[in-house]
Amino acid sequence: MDIITLELGHYPLREQIAGSAYGVIWRAGGPHGTSDVALKLVNEGQMARALPAQRERWIASAASEIAFLQSLEPWDERHIVRLLDSGWHAGLPVMALELLDGDLARYMSSHDALPPVQAFAWTAQLNQALAKVHQYGWRYLDLKPANVLVDKRLGVVKLADFGTNRRLDALHAHTYSGTANWQAPEQFFPAPGGGYATGMRSDYFALGALCYYLVTGGHSLSYCLSCGQAYREQLAQGAQRLLAAHDGVPPTLLADEEARFVARLPAAAVDPALALLRGLLAADPAGRPGHALQISRQLTAIRAAIEAPAAGLSAGPGPRQGTAKAAAAVASACADAAAGLGAAGGKLRLPPLADLGRPTSLNGWAQL
Repeated sequence: MDIITLELGHYPLREQIAGSAYGVIWRAGGPHGTSDVALKLVNEGQMARALPAQRERWIASAASEIAFLQSLEPWDERHIVRLLDSGWHAGLPVMALELLDGDLARYMSSHDALPPVQAFAWTAQLNQALAKVHQYGWRYLDLKPANVLVDKRLGVVKLADFGTNRRLDALHAHTYSGTANWQAPEQFFPAPGGGYATGMRSDYFALGALCYYLVTGGHSLSYCLSCGQAYREQLAQGAQRLLAAHDGVPPTLLADEEARFVARLPAAAVDPALALLRGLLAADPAGRPGHALQISRQLTAIRAAIEAPAAGLSAGPGPRQGTAKAAAAVASACADAAAGLGAAGGKLRLPPLADLGRPTSLNGWAQL
């Protein structure tokens, strides 16, 4: 049996549970008889065939992911996978992560469509996870079902795989990164001067695509499928073919897709849910929500609209109405706090990007 030794102990490998061109995930025994963990290793076979520059980039990416996860406080890990240990093996970085129940793609393929309230609850949890990533000064750039892990026991989802993170304060266009099937236009189509001019709102587009996926029971947007097919056939050059075929960026949300989305919702939730979806999927980043707090409030309104019919059946006149209003106010406050955002005097306080590091009450961010 192969054993990987990290800082806190020895991890006997049990079985490979996932893998890609860049990394391999093993189920491994925890040190000193503790619970099993998910051990994430760089794909050694791919590394052996990689050019030196590519090898260095992959190692730097894994090291950056470890550094990001190590910087999190315990209260930050509600919807971000926990790093339990780290170290090096065969000259390559290794992570020991909490072991969950598989990724969202696998979960959706083996379950019926989610109830709308659960679909929007998981969207809210991913919004909270992205808020933490942004709060620490990063953009995520690879939100997709394969990078969302499901905790069946708690009924929650957690964000994983932070190798494509890029600094928010690095404002120059960068090289291509991420997964074509889940990318905002500015992440898939190069900027006029070359490179890709992404930002925090690029993550919100992917959140919108994932929200559609959750609500519709696993359907992907036609726009996303077209980008994925173009990349598979011609790699990054496929973007130019799509632009030529559509005389510009293809529509990001079609009328029949809106119809499929709203067909899953109670009538009271259609307008707020459709407003959120259209905003997140705006082709122009300026048309998307500017911050997780705005998304959190929209999601709170959607949840209230979904639950309103059921509440109306049981709530009569009198004190119950006041109780419902109080509960809604508490839910809204909790949603805002859970997004990991700080507010003072009714005005959102954002620290300069240069000051983003470990969030504290001193730099304007609330800690959970």
